Amino acid sequence: MPYAYDPQNIFARILRGEIPNKTVLETEHTLAFHDIAPQAPLHVLVIPKGAYVNHAHFARDASAEELVDFNRAVARICTDLGLGDDPDNFRVISNAGVHGGQEVPHYHLHLVAGRPLGRMLERD
Repeated sequence: MPYAYDPQNIFARILRGEIPNKTVLETEHTLAFHDIAPQAPLHVLVIPKGAYVNHAHFARDASAEELVDFNRAVARICTDLGLGDDPDNFRVISNAGVHGGQEVPHYHLHLVAGRPLGRMLERD
């Protein structure tokens, strides 16, 4: 099933320089910036520069260079922000689709930290 990418989504507009952002890191294939409505003291969005809708689309269609660059960028951000390798320090979230809570149809990770984050999902 092909993914329909909307080139007018806010992240595409940020990548084109139409909307400013507070950049944390920029690499050849990745841009990371502070969320404008943070859900924790630290809330960074990490997006690929390519036109991917969600994680499945990115994992399936991105080049090896894009995949490596993106994942290494996340690791570098964790190091640069002092999060280190301790799993108690941060959470990485990627929402996909309406039921997954995705608000912007451009693949992105939320890197959140700075307070106890609680359970990710509550059981029904």
